[in-house]
Amino acid sequence: MNIRCIALDLDLTTLDREGRLSEGNRQALEYAISKGVHIIISSGRAFDSLPADVLAVPGIEYAITSNGSAVYHIPTKRRLIGYTLEPHSVREIMVRTANLPLAYEAFLSGVAYADAGYVRDPVAYGAAPRAIRYIQTTRHPEADIRGFILDHCGQLDSLDLITGDSELKARTEDLLRRTVPDIYVTSSVPQLIEVSHRKAGKHSGVRFVAELLGLSPAQVAAFGDGDNDADMLSYVGCGIAVENATPACRAAARYVTARHDQDGVACGIYDILHI
Repeated sequence: MNIRCIALDLDLTTLDREGRLSEGNRQALEYAISKGVHIIISSGRAFDSLPADVLAVPGIEYAITSNGSAVYHIPTKRRLIGYTLEPHSVREIMVRTANLPLAYEAFLSGVAYADAGYVRDPVAYGAAPRAIRYIQTTRHPEADIRGFILDHCGQLDSLDLITGDSELKARTEDLLRRTVPDIYVTSSVPQLIEVSHRKAGKHSGVRFVAELLGLSPAQVAAFGDGDNDADMLSYVGCGIAVENATPACRAAARYVTARHDQDGVACGIYDILHI
């Protein structure tokens, strides 16, 4: 393999159980960069929510955010490309889910806004306790999140619908896919339904950056753990799932490395770079 670029999902892939970049993974990233390999972030997070310890790694230039809804040049914080949800899609989502017991998050210009009740008690909506601090420090609480979404329906990078009820989640995902046009629907963690423009997806962001760098898909590797990483892992020449990945992500991967909290990304990087 002639890998010249590596795309990294963050949560439950590159970050440890505390949501931090471990020393082992940091050293592996720095090693790859020293060998001329481009490291890019590929996350469901909004740009404003990316962790400082990853952004601080010298040489990481690009970030794919909100599941491919936007690509940023990190040093200048410049948005290179973006797909905002169509206003008619947003309005239809709001109509279709008006009577469902869901919370919402909205991503606007790289910033995350969320239902105030969800920010106050994320676990009540299905979030893992480890995610409380991340949610409460990166979301701007909105008392009327549905009103906020409708007021900004032509400006949204993406939307999350939130529920801890797995049956309701499955029904809502099916409803949206059947009835709302021009959307891409995926999920990174059990409580989230993540909705963006139909041209989004992490694979779309990786394709954009690869073409910008003059690379073919065969020269790109990617690491992931969630359903929202599966398209990306299928697109690149070497897709790698961490051991804790979902079945869909593992099925899309070329091989499986160690868990996210066992420096699986570092193990995989050294493997593909033949160390």
